[in-house]
Amino acid sequence: VEPAPAVDMADGHLCGVHSVPHPRLYVSMKIIADENIPYLRGRIGGGADVIYVDQSEFSRELVRDADALLIRTRTRCDEALLHDSSVRLVATATIGTDQIDIPWCESHGIAVASSPGCNAPAVAQYVWSALLRLGFDPAAGERLGVVGCGNIGSIVADWGRKMGAEIWVSDPPKQRAGVPDNYHTLEDIMRECRAVTFHTPLTRKGPDATLHLCDARALELIGENHILVNAARGPVVDNAALLRRMYADPTLRVVLDVWENEPDLNRELLEKTDFGTFHIAGYSRQGKQRATRMVLEALHRTLGVPVDTEGLEPAYSPAPDAVPVPDGILQSYDPTVDSDVLKQNPGAFEQLRHDYDYRPEYELQ
Repeated sequence: VEPAPAVDMADGHLCGVHSVPHPRLYVSMKIIADENIPYLRGRIGGGADVIYVDQSEFSRELVRDADALLIRTRTRCDEALLHDSSVRLVATATIGTDQIDIPWCESHGIAVASSPGCNAPAVAQYVWSALLRLGFDPAAGERLGVVGCGNIGSIVADWGRKMGAEIWVSDPPKQRAGVPDNYHTLEDIMRECRAVTFHTPLTRKGPDATLHLCDARALELIGENHILVNAARGPVVDNAALLRRMYADPTLRVVLDVWENEPDLNRELLEKTDFGTFHIAGYSRQGKQRATRMVLEALHRTLGVPVDTEGLEPAYSPAPDAVPVPDGILQSYDPTVDSDVLKQNPGAFEQLRHDYDYRPEYELQ
């Protein structure tokens, strides 16, 4: 338990919040936090009881009288965990919310906050470092398909355009909403783009469901010497179908940072990837600081808890005239190192994530 001194919250940007209840007058609260959320300790004030636990230790008994849960990707927050609890806020220091049953939480007065965009520059750094190493040449005007053009995809696309690549986008919700971009169907992107990179959330229902969005049919459309990157969520790409396609077309170059059934990934698929890493594309120091800032802001905004965000990275905001330089990206991060480590010991997936030394993001010139 960590009672921290009361401090005022510094101004910051807002994170994604669903079903936020009205803040009430602050009184001492019980907050259960994932002990592996970096830069968090000592930043929650007002005498709150902050209990730090491993992500595997969140239980119905533990959270029953808690006011807020601060989690990461692995803690499933649904009726099984939260029924009959006093929890009023679930905040995740990640961009994804597929581990949270948002409809159930909303129907029971529980606010849900995520950290959209926190690690977007880090994922762009990862994707472009891999693409450049695999011979993709943006300066020659090669075509890149970006599937999902939200916080991350838009930065990947922006860097590509600034380096000279032709960018095709597949994002049906944004297209229907009238957001201008160079839209194409997924089928056309798979067929016509030299490389395709996925940056969608994982959704299982509705007209834009992304579970196995990249399935056997889509994979059949990829041409020779093309590149496929998935740094979104593992099940967005059908891993079994991808493995079959890689056997059928040995020229297909593949980069996977995310996998179906993590951490129990398909080891045969891992061996055949050009780069296979352990869900660390967004693991930059600045990205982790942004995520923690956004969780703290949600805690203050929703429940009135005093927090300290001093020194944490602000929102990504490069200078308008700043541009990415391929050599600088290549020097800033090499996925070969992380890929080799995982291929040597795939059973250590979770431990490697836990012990990862957060890298600095690439800064545009």
